[in-house]
Amino acid sequence: MTISDEPRRWEIRGREVLGAGAISSFIDHEVVTPSGDVVKRQFLSHPGAVCIVAWDEETDAIACLHQYRHPVGMVLVEIPAGLLDKDGEQWLHAAQRELAEEAELRAERWQVLVDVCPTAGACQESQRIYLARDLTPADRPHGFEAEDEEADMTWEWLDRTALLDAVLDGRCQSQSLVTGLLALETARLSGRLDALRPPDAPWPIRDRPLP
Repeated sequence: MTISDEPRRWEIRGREVLGAGAISSFIDHEVVTPSGDVVKRQFLSHPGAVCIVAWDEETDAIACLHQYRHPVGMVLVEIPAGLLDKDGEQWLHAAQRELAEEAELRAERWQVLVDVCPTAGACQESQRIYLARDLTPADRPHGFEAEDEEADMTWEWLDRTALLDAVLDGRCQSQSLVTGLLALETARLSGRLDALRPPDAPWPIRDRPLP
């Protein structure tokens, strides 16, 4: 038996943008259910994102950021990540660019750890979390300048097992960090590292237009 999410779209009878922002908009839909009822569903639009677990196997360390996140009022321990908001940019290229911009690293080996919808009941965001290995220092892309929260952002190598303890103890709460680290641990312990998907693996949710 194949276990899989199922593509489906209920009829949208009405659509209103309640508020537009720089990245997301707050959207109201009137949706017709299979029973014929009409319900309202409100959610945030989102372009999607790529995230990177950059793992130095020789030192068993993960490249982690310390970034202020205003909605939660905390400086979170995170992994490098970025929006898919550049028209036509390939997912892997976006991940490679973000790794260079935020951690000044390049990777020779890329694999897909997991694809996730972080808050599917409230936001359109889909994430692809990559595993990056065989890392070397890299210059930041030409023209890149850290702005806003990124101007205050720092990064460092953190021991993988200590980071895992911090996640399981509830001291680190970034969704992409938690998901990526636990996916790496699962693949590592189950002997599936070499069986992870290639970096250009299909990403079905990105093949369908968003409503």
